[in-house]
Amino acid sequence: MKVLKKIKVEIVNGFVDNDKGGNPAGVVFDADNLTDEDKQQIATRVGLAETAFISSSAIADYKLDFFTPSKRIAHCGHATIAGFSYMKQYGQISKEISSKETVDGIRKILLQGDNAYMEQLAPAYIPVDADMDKILLSLGIKHSDLIDAAMPLVVNTGNSFLLVGLKEKNTLKNLQIDAALISAISEKYGLIGYYVFALETVIAGRDATARMFGPFYGIPEESGTGMAAGPLACYLYDKMGLRKKQFLIEQGWFMQTPSPSLIHVDLDIPDNKITRLMAGGKGIAMRTIEFEI
Repeated sequence: MKVLKKIKVEIVNGFVDNDKGGNPAGVVFDADNLTDEDKQQIATRVGLAETAFISSSAIADYKLDFFTPSKRIAHCGHATIAGFSYMKQYGQISKEISSKETVDGIRKILLQGDNAYMEQLAPAYIPVDADMDKILLSLGIKHSDLIDAAMPLVVNTGNSFLLVGLKEKNTLKNLQIDAALISAISEKYGLIGYYVFALETVIAGRDATARMFGPFYGIPEESGTGMAAGPLACYLYDKMGLRKKQFLIEQGWFMQTPSPSLIHVDLDIPDNKITRLMAGGKGIAMRTIEFEI
């Protein structure tokens, strides 16, 4: 007779904007005895964009595994921030510098107050010129809608995202998404998804407002994506000449049900070359769900 496992999942909104909105993630603590099949089953049942599973590590403070409702992914920003911000607020972590082990290495975590910041790597840029017409079609836009001086590129600081810059915020709001075509392009380039942005922001004083579409991973749209905001900050610095070290990226305003998020990105740029970055924000616990698998 199969023994059922009791599962407890904390639902924590990462990257909240003034303690509101944010991107909900599932967080499962003490996940050492869960198999990858268990984790996928749990993530599917939770049904959020990503669920993080936190277990012990021999090489870092914690081991984190991330699952969407349909697939495992290497990194997830908002679920990382949700988990570490939760542990800091509830006294499970007292130090300011921690670390996470993932499937492709160790990343530094910085804790400041209730905020958590995760390390990402130096950016790699990959052109997509051969598929530009398909990319435009997948978003329902024209070439003239693009920012003139910055063509779409795949950017990777740990996960790959296609960055598409638009001249007007209203165009970003009214995109006509072809999920099947986005999925096909995502599969070809190894993307988590598209990160489409405009420099005209909803809240004054921020650097960009963005939307993230990841249908290939079962994510129609996500309200806060730290692993995409990091690449965007690099893109703004390297490709658009915004020569600053700190960026504020807002997201989630134009979803069918808006859930505004705010992601802080700090670049390390010795000799004007990005060597790494820290992206983060605050998480707020929303509720607990329990079930058996």
